[in-house]
Amino acid sequence: MLKGEALKGKRALVTGSTSGIGLAIARALRAEGADVVLNGFGDPDEIEAIRAELGAEYNGANLMDADAIAAMMEQIGTIDILVNNAGMQHVAPVEEFPPEKWDAIIALNLTAAFHTTRFAVPGMKEKGWGRIINTASAHSLTASPFKSAYNASKHAIAGFTKTIALELAQTGVTANCISPGYVWTPLIEGQIPDTMKARGLTREQVINDVLLAKQPTKKFVQPEEVGALAAFLCRNEAGNITGSNYSIDGGWTAE
Repeated sequence: MLKGEALKGKRALVTGSTSGIGLAIARALRAEGADVVLNGFGDPDEIEAIRAELGAEYNGANLMDADAIAAMMEQIGTIDILVNNAGMQHVAPVEEFPPEKWDAIIALNLTAAFHTTRFAVPGMKEKGWGRIINTASAHSLTASPFKSAYNASKHAIAGFTKTIALELAQTGVTANCISPGYVWTPLIEGQIPDTMKARGLTREQVINDVLLAKQPTKKFVQPEEVGALAAFLCRNEAGNITGSNYSIDGGWTAE
């Protein structure tokens, strides 16, 4: 099948898709012919430019609000592809970790995926075709200090994905995780100051001795690489891939 046609006629919701990994996934799905619904926060003019670029719809629902998710999913209607990508991070020792940050991270990284999935599955089952992709992390397979909420949410999203895959195994709907290592995105850049504070390091030390130290390739993963993997998992050729957790981490979790 030619590029641009593999996902023609499919409709995809990608959460957290106004920047970073989510935007790269949205672009990759659109390049394969899917119609895309964007979700996320950011500068309105920049979001409008992205929407126009992709010929996409946009819904700015706050995914930490269950009622807002319900309203978004009702407004969007039936979708063929769901990519739960929205996420946030906070870095602090557990005894100093703000409870409100814990609640927010679990709500966005984990609970939001539960809500979008429960609304999307009936339509997928009715069609006999669907793709659910959850952006997890290398931290779904291993842990790092000072990231208690993030590690917990990503381990949980991996388990959630396996459960959904088993429930939907005979329906034509697949569910998989993508677990990137450190990808150079606003999320990673934004956690550098907190890591500097928590560990008493300079910016350069955080990048070289904390982040890239984890990845044997000594290179950041590129958002487009994650997008390409997501697009493949949505193709018909990937119809028998379900319940899997795909690492794209420069060899981090091979050690």
